[in-house]
Amino acid sequence: MNEFPFHHFLKQNSNPEPTHPEVIKNTLSSENNKESEAENADEKQFLEAEILNIIKQNIPTNGYQTYFECTFKLLKLDGNKIYFSVTTPFIKNMIERKYLEKLDEVITSLLGQSYEVSIEVIEQKNQSLSSNNSNMLNSLKNISPKNAREASFQLQNTFDDKLSEVESQYIQHVKDESSGILIDRTKTFTNFIVGPSNNLAYATAKAVGENPGKSGKYPSLYLFSDSGLGKTHLLHAIANAVLEHTPSSRINLLSARDFMREMVSAYQQKNVEEFRKKYTEKTDVLMIDDIHELKDKEGTQNEFFHVFNELHNKGKQLIFTSDKSPKEITGIEERVMTRLQWGLVLDIQRPDLETRIAILKSKANELDLFLHDDVINIMANSIKSSIRELEGALIKLQAYSEVMNQEIDVELAKELLALNGANQTNAPTVESIAKAAAAYFKVSFADLKSKSRAKDTAHARHVAMYMTRKLIKVTQEEIGKFYGGRDHSSVIHALSKIENLTKTDAALSKDLLHIENSLN
Repeated sequence: MNEFPFHHFLKQNSNPEPTHPEVIKNTLSSENNKESEAENADEKQFLEAEILNIIKQNIPTNGYQTYFECTFKLLKLDGNKIYFSVTTPFIKNMIERKYLEKLDEVITSLLGQSYEVSIEVIEQKNQSLSSNNSNMLNSLKNISPKNAREASFQLQNTFDDKLSEVESQYIQHVKDESSGILIDRTKTFTNFIVGPSNNLAYATAKAVGENPGKSGKYPSLYLFSDSGLGKTHLLHAIANAVLEHTPSSRINLLSARDFMREMVSAYQQKNVEEFRKKYTEKTDVLMIDDIHELKDKEGTQNEFFHVFNELHNKGKQLIFTSDKSPKEITGIEERVMTRLQWGLVLDIQRPDLETRIAILKSKANELDLFLHDDVINIMANSIKSSIRELEGALIKLQAYSEVMNQEIDVELAKELLALNGANQTNAPTVESIAKAAAAYFKVSFADLKSKSRAKDTAHARHVAMYMTRKLIKVTQEEIGKFYGGRDHSSVIHALSKIENLTKTDAALSKDLLHIENSLN
């Protein structure tokens, strides 16, 4: 009988005879050595353990725990093929995509020759449902049919089911938020992350929350931005601040569609006067989200026009949000557009890198999710368009971490979120930032690097230095060397100057955002 060559793996000092692949094949093949199946099973288990042990030492811990531990099994050797099994198609695809080359290397090193690897999907069997007193079905006998069905279904949950659960939590978050509901007490100014893209909107909204209506500076406020950049958060934050400072205030927070539905319902029920009184006599703060939804709705626009006039004349607070500025909304009557522009109109830009990092860290802390800085950084570099998308990505990672009981590392985050931030070919450099700043401020790139102290050139140079320090890992000495051999103190002066200006100069904040976005 051919014995399994343990010495090949244990590397004893007894100088054993070389192992021939045919010996391994005969040992593990399901077609040979029927009389020693128990012994072969032990030997197969030993080889499987050796393969897993080497893989564990050569791939990230999360990758091993997710795709190999408790799911990856050696089936047999047959000719020049070696067969393994896993429990789901997802795991099979991931191993074939990410770890097949490593698996080939391990097998070759252990068996002395290359084998064609075949991976089959064999789902784990559920626990036996015999008449044993301890089995799951017996425990269902005394509960309702509905609960029994739910419990029976839980037995069939697979890895893919868990992934579906993770995905559903992500989708639930990133879909558009609905308005016309109770004020969200969790959305406050305290947990709103402020950066150059939204600092003016934040400061204005905070002022309105503390002193709404005619007694304040901004009795009418209009905020606009792309979806998912924080407009709705600011609306709820204002409402919460108003209730904190003037608890008796009557607040109406709803969407434009809800306003329209209420009006249509009032007309159908011949209750228009009550509808008008609700907004003109029983409202101190009117907040309408997505006001652009009133386009082409002439009847609703007419009612809104009269409500606006009544509240404005009474000195009440009016706040609107949209994905466009008032003049960009088509299908809006001129008189309505004019009133939307009566107050302060502010836009919110996409958050810059620093703000995206701060948002991720703050939200991860809320979710009680620990992430290494390299995971945070790759997410911030890859997800740029929407705060909601950033938060949704964190929710997906948190759900995965809880469902799979896994710590999140860079590789796992990249795979789950389909991130491309690891591709550094388009990453900003000292030179690309300098050229972007020169182009934006319309100064010569050569002048930017020279000793020139012309006002426009110096300002562009200071901005470029500041952005270089903020966006890439480079020392102050390296920045000074690039910009004409300036010393350490000159760079510190430039960084400090721009940092202070960003706190008060909204135009400069927008300049920084435009330059950063041009680098993408």
